[in-house]
Amino acid sequence: MWKPTQTTGTGTVNTNNNPTPEPPPRPAAPPPAPEPPARVQQAASNEQATIGKGLFIKGEISGSESLLVDGKIEGSINLPGNRVTVGRNGQVAANITAREVVILGKIRGNISATDRVDIRAEGALNGDVAAARISIEDGAYFKGGIDIRKPDVKPVAVAATAETAKAG
Repeated sequence: MWKPTQTTGTGTVNTNNNPTPEPPPRPAAPPPAPEPPARVQQAASNEQATIGKGLFIKGEISGSESLLVDGKIEGSINLPGNRVTVGRNGQVAANITAREVVILGKIRGNISATDRVDIRAEGALNGDVAAARISIEDGAYFKGGIDIRKPDVKPVAVAATAETAKAG
């Protein structure tokens, strides 16, 4: 038979003469998780979009992050300040403008890079290259012209040179 418990000024008394079990102690709340550090601008430049080998894109690609192409692209790729990598399965029929271009697949089109172009042993390029640096590994295919551009001179150095010329 159930008997209700009675409350007294000092606590709870069980009227059915059975001891009342103590509730288990509650674990302390875990400390709050630290906030993730603020994203730095450089972290954004390390992000990379991927076009998988099952995708075909026809048109213009532009943006502000690096790109890995393992599918097919026809049109143009304009990613200044970023890297374009054409993977082993990649087939690109486009003019490319980027900071850096790495070729492991096939490209038919002209490349304009502010830094460098790497044609790896598995890669093939049929088009002209304009870049500050170029490397072509043994076994790579290349047909086209090369225009080696000097790296951009920093504006501070140009201003300092202009002031020195005025002073002299």
